[in-house]
Amino acid sequence: MTMTAFSMRSLKSNEVWARSKTLSLRNIASGLNAMRCAATRLRKKSIARSAAAFLFFLTLFFGATLSAYADSIYVKQASLEADKEGGWNLNADFAFDIKGALEEALQKGIALYFTVDFKLTHPRWYWFDERKLTLSRTRRVSYQPLTREYRLSSGGLQLRFTSLNDLLSALGHLSMWHVIAPNAIKTDQPYIASLRMRLDPALMPKPFQINAINNRDWNLSSEWTHFTFIARSHARAQ
Repeated sequence: MTMTAFSMRSLKSNEVWARSKTLSLRNIASGLNAMRCAATRLRKKSIARSAAAFLFFLTLFFGATLSAYADSIYVKQASLEADKEGGWNLNADFAFDIKGALEEALQKGIALYFTVDFKLTHPRWYWFDERKLTLSRTRRVSYQPLTREYRLSSGGLQLRFTSLNDLLSALGHLSMWHVIAPNAIKTDQPYIASLRMRLDPALMPKPFQINAINNRDWNLSSEWTHFTFIARSHARAQ
């Protein structure tokens, strides 16, 4: 075999090897491109699924939140008013309803207890707020099936009503509750008054206390409402 023939065959072999290498590189590049496209599609699907799941969660969360607030107690207004002795009385109005398991229990003669909690604190920039006082006032709601009348009891006072709506109107109105004694606080200094109203299952029979843990109808309460109060002589609270 001559050198020329050997060189020609070697050149052809090199060309074949180069061509096959080029094809292999193209196949690899094509495969990588296909993998990138597949990964992009998977990412888009994953993002779409995540977005759908997030929207579904928001729907459930806000739906539950709105439903919970719809069944809760709402503080319409609250204020502190000076009395003739130099102390202060709390006036407040609440809006709520008794329905579902609560109304059913009431119709069966089970008494319900509603408690108003009141706190007064003195803000301090250099330390924790100073708690001046904490008070609670509980009123009892009951129904007498024989006479078909509703009763609202507070201390030694008892009021009677022929309809549940009339009772709720009276229960939602708190007037002249003496909460601050004369000279209990300093004048011309800011205080934070806080109040809420809640159903108090702890005062009910034990079976209802256990049921209140898992039943939303028994978890009836308002959020804490806060307002600034400055004690001034012969002046109403701000």
